Amino acid sequence: MTGVNGPVEDLTGRRLVVVTGASSGIGLAAAVHLACRGDQVVLVGRDPARLQAAAERVRENSGERPELFRADFAILDDVRRLAEQLRAAYDRIDVLANNAGAIALQPLVTVDGFEMSIQANHLAPFLLTNLLADRVDRLVVTASGAHRFGALDSDDLNKPLRDYRPMGAYGTSKQANILFTAEAARRWPGMFAYSFHPGVVRTRFANDSRLVAFGMRFMPFRSPEKGAETLVWLANQEHSRLINGGYYVDRRPRRPLRKAADPQLAARLWAASAKAVGLDD
Repeated sequence: MTGVNGPVEDLTGRRLVVVTGASSGIGLAAAVHLACRGDQVVLVGRDPARLQAAAERVRENSGERPELFRADFAILDDVRRLAEQLRAAYDRIDVLANNAGAIALQPLVTVDGFEMSIQANHLAPFLLTNLLADRVDRLVVTASGAHRFGALDSDDLNKPLRDYRPMGAYGTSKQANILFTAEAARRWPGMFAYSFHPGVVRTRFANDSRLVAFGMRFMPFRSPEKGAETLVWLANQEHSRLINGGYYVDRRPRRPLRKAADPQLAARLWAASAKAVGLDD
């Protein structure tokens, strides 16, 4: 199997880290840091040109050129194809960093029929992780303190489309991230799973002025490097020092709001998500 760059090298004795949303921002900053530590990083992104630019930045900093895989998380068939490619390329994934994210400032429905935020931020990584679960040792999920705005209804994942509010839809998807991580830790004893809040990070993700204004009301912007610190820390910390299924802020465990810490809701979300992406059989 080959990635965008050609044949995939033998990774014996090296950690393999797959980072989604790695073309810029937190994902790219984390990939650079991990590559400089000696990890073999695999970058996943939507835009080929930006992926190539990200790969060059990783190479310039670490001396290693990462493998690249293109996938658009707004298209579930892209996620299925990505999982097939990763399975063909790698027998083991030491760390899967589910970092890709999106916010829609107006109601958008994907080709799969789901509200954009819930698909790109939750259903797509849920599907990818399920399809790779037997090969992943550690899962790190980029969640957010914005889960406070979530109003998840496991019986209607498209509920945010009614009376649409961007931060409500985004917050609901981040609530789902935290619930999914905790449920993954319960369901997959062979996998360690952690979610984290990166802070309000100055990236392409926050280019829109309304989102910038929202972030500035709550806390100063962080650099992508600062936002990636907890991701990198969770990717490297000994499991015995972490809480499996836990939610972290600034490298410390935090209890999320009750609506993101309800095991019954997490189980219902899992069942609804599996049905939504065709894994319920």
